[in-house]
Amino acid sequence: MSEPVYAPVAASSASRKDVSPPLLAFEQAVKEYHSDGESVRALDNVSLRIEAGRFVAVVGPSGCGKSTLLNLAGAMDFPTSGHVCLDGVATDSLTETQLSALRREKVGFVFQSFQLLHTLSAVENVEIPLQLAGQRNSRARAIEGLAAVGLGELAHRMTHQLSGGQMQRVAIARALIHKPRILLADEPTGNLDTATGDSILHLLRRICDEQRTTILMATHSAEATTVADTVIAMRDGRIVQP
Repeated sequence: MSEPVYAPVAASSASRKDVSPPLLAFEQAVKEYHSDGESVRALDNVSLRIEAGRFVAVVGPSGCGKSTLLNLAGAMDFPTSGHVCLDGVATDSLTETQLSALRREKVGFVFQSFQLLHTLSAVENVEIPLQLAGQRNSRARAIEGLAAVGLGELAHRMTHQLSGGQMQRVAIARALIHKPRILLADEPTGNLDTATGDSILHLLRRICDEQRTTILMATHSAEATTVADTVIAMRDGRIVQP
């Protein structure tokens, strides 16, 4: 693993025609929200490139634009101006059907609050995306997914019987079960103690290395700077030097 590099705005793809397209690219992306007659600029002219197989951490104070960046990266929201391209396709150019397929096939999400269904067991939570996609052998694949994050022996335990770290591992297994190109993690250690949070960060590092899954993570964790390949610092909706 290379030493973390704090990354300012990267060169646009238009000026790098000799390089293969990145997995994820923001091109002068602006995102504005309107509330009570006022406009709030959550992202301010952001340009960056993330190559496949990289672990990128986005750091900065609350309200700096980290979550907005992840929402646009996963096509859960769209820029007011500029473009976000995932796997070579501008997300704002797709139909709802195409967007659903893009999210289902290429993007995995992990959240601070886990977002598990507590009426289901660990394996049933992981199995849900496969069942929705009509995949065969969903139970066997879900058990394999839990084993990959160190929870094979707890597959049939109800989620309320798991620790916070174990629940986050279930959430990670669920996000990876359809083998996405990119995993988006929004404060994945925010509800965990320091030791458990560190174990989750190192699990994500291993997933990136072994499965070549691209990871884009918003975090307040200082430990993230030691496990990520690249650290992007944000403030007031912009990418800045630390």
